Amino acid sequence: MNPTPAHKPKLSLSQIINMSVGFFGIQFGWDLQRANMGPIYENLGANPDEIPLLFLAAPLTGLIVQPIIGYLSDRTWHPKFGRRRPYFFVGALLSSIALFFMPHSPVLWMAAGLLWILDTFGNVAMEPFRAFVADKLPDSQLNRGFVMQSLMIGLGGSIASALPWIMRNWFDLENTAAKGIIPDNVRYSFYVGGFFFLSAVLYTVFSTKEYPPSDVGFKEKVTESNKGFGGGVKEIFGAIANMPPKMKAIALVQFFTWPGLFLMWFYYSTAVAYNIFGATSDTDPAFGNGRDFAGLTLSYYNVVTFIFAFILPSIANRLGRKLTHSLCLLAGAAGLITVAFVTNKYMLYASMTGVGIAWASILSMPYAMLAPSLPPNKVGVYMGIFNFFIVLPEILASLFFGWIMSNLLDNNRMAAVQIGGVLMVIAAVLCYLFIKESKDTNAYDDDISELKIEENRSV
Repeated sequence: MNPTPAHKPKLSLSQIINMSVGFFGIQFGWDLQRANMGPIYENLGANPDEIPLLFLAAPLTGLIVQPIIGYLSDRTWHPKFGRRRPYFFVGALLSSIALFFMPHSPVLWMAAGLLWILDTFGNVAMEPFRAFVADKLPDSQLNRGFVMQSLMIGLGGSIASALPWIMRNWFDLENTAAKGIIPDNVRYSFYVGGFFFLSAVLYTVFSTKEYPPSDVGFKEKVTESNKGFGGGVKEIFGAIANMPPKMKAIALVQFFTWPGLFLMWFYYSTAVAYNIFGATSDTDPAFGNGRDFAGLTLSYYNVVTFIFAFILPSIANRLGRKLTHSLCLLAGAAGLITVAFVTNKYMLYASMTGVGIAWASILSMPYAMLAPSLPPNKVGVYMGIFNFFIVLPEILASLFFGWIMSNLLDNNRMAAVQIGGVLMVIAAVLCYLFIKESKDTNAYDDDISELKIEENRSV
C-alpha cells in the first residue's frame, strides 16, 4: 500500500540528509552568481543603474519555469526515476555547463545570456525540491525537512561565496584583471561550482526513492484530454484563483521579504568595495580586495545559516513558525540596515550574522507553514505558484530600481542595501499580523476543506 498524505512514514535523519544534499549543489550555483555577477557585469562595462535589469534573468525564468515544472512533475511518474528526480538531473546538468562557460564571457551580452541559461535550468532543478519534501515527509517532520534544506543551502552558499577569496589566498590566483576580462580567481570558482552543482544533485538522485503517486486522480490527470499546453495553463490559473487562504497571507510576506535580499545581492559586494575599501574604479586593487572580502562575509552569513538551522526547528516548535519567522526577519533587517554604519571591515560580520539568521528562516519557515495547506495532488504546481511572490518583486526591482538608483539615490549602492532592510521590517510585521497559525496539525484538513469548497464553486 502506498503512503497517503496522512500516513507517510517518518524518515531517518540520514534519509532526510540524502534527499537534501542536492540543494547544496543548487545553492552553489545561485550563490556564485549572487556574489560575483554584479562585479562581473561592471567589469564588462555595465553601469550601476543597469545592474538590476541585467539580473532580470533569475526572476523572469522563475516566473515562467517553476509553475510549468511544478505542473509537469505533478504528472510525472517513472518506476525507476520517480516523479521529481528527472527534473533535478536535467536542470543540474545544463546549469553546470553554463557555469563552466560563464567566466569565459568576453562581452556583456554573452555573460547576460549565459545567466539566462543558468537561471532557467537552475529553476528546473530547484522547483521540484520543495515539492519533494512535501511528497516524502509527514507534517510532523516538515520543520526538519525544510530546515535540512536550509542547512544544505547554508553550507553550499558559504563555500561558494568564499571561493574567490579562497582561490586568491590559498592558490595565489589573481583577483584583478584588465577591463573586459574576468579575473582568474573568479573563473576557477565557477569551474568548481559547476562540479559541485552536478555532483550533489546526482547524489540525491541516486540515493533516494520516491513514493508512487497515491492520489486517486493521478491516472486521470495524466490521461485527461486537456493535459496539453492549454490544459496546463488552465490548471495553473485555476490554482492561482483558488489559493488556500494561508498561502495568500504567506505570499504577501514573501513579496516584501525578497526585494531586501535582491538589493543586497545586486549591490552589497560593490558597495563594500567602494564605500568601505575606498576603491575608485573596478580596476583598482582595492576593488578586488573589497569584492573578495564581501564574498567572504557573504560566505559567513551562510555559515550562520548552516549553524542556526540546527536550532531553528526547536525554536519553531516552541514559539510557533509565525513568530519565529517574524523575529528572524527583523534580525535580517537589522543586518542590512547597519551595513551603512560600518567603519571597520570586520564589523560586517556582525551585520551578516543577522542576515544569516533571517536566511535560515526564509528558506524553511514559509514552506513549512505552507505545505500542510496544499492539496497533495497539486503540491508541485502550488510550490511553483508560490515562487511568483519571490520573483515578481525581483522583476519589479529589476525593471524600476535602476531609475531609483540614478534619479533618487545618485547610484548610492549602500543606500540600496539599506532600503532592502526596511522592506524586510515590513515583511516581519506582515508575517506577525496576517498569518494565522493553528496550534495543532489539523491546519492541513482545515485549509484543504476551504480549498475544495472554492474549487466546487468554480466548476
